[in-house]
Amino acid sequence: MEEKAVHAIQDDYPDDFAWCYGCGRLNKDGHQFKTSWQGEKTMTIYTPRPEHMAIPNFVYGGLLASLIDCHGTGSASLAKHRKNGNEAGDGIEPPRFVTASLRVDYVKPTPQGVPLVAIGTIKEIHPKKWGITTEVFANDLLCARGEVVAVVMPSTFTKKDNL
Repeated sequence: MEEKAVHAIQDDYPDDFAWCYGCGRLNKDGHQFKTSWQGEKTMTIYTPRPEHMAIPNFVYGGLLASLIDCHGTGSASLAKHRKNGNEAGDGIEPPRFVTASLRVDYVKPTPQGVPLVAIGTIKEIHPKKWGITTEVFANDLLCARGEVVAVVMPSTFTKKDNL
């Protein structure tokens, strides 16, 4: 499995929406997950930090859920952006997605200290709703599998009056 990321969709999110704890490039305390194409699938590579430990030598499951969550919304953004005739890095602002549902199955304990590789398969459910199935690997060992239903971010998310 090739572990080389190309331009990530999260790098193209406008500054107002680049603060997510999972994938926001401007959130210096967050994970800063980055999702890109790998052929017709999507990929996010992330190496957990020592503080992401569940017990010695194993990764906390909440980190895996966060990875699957943000990988799903990033994958939906990539897919919709491509459907609209664009690609990550082309200077055109991509659509933003939020999670409508998240399901995670933990398959094997996830070892600490190795890169995690999330691979996503995308299915359009509706023009504003996408389903992403993600598998997370550590050293080619399948550790977790998840499904995200991602929806286009509502316009109300941009109005500070609604907070």
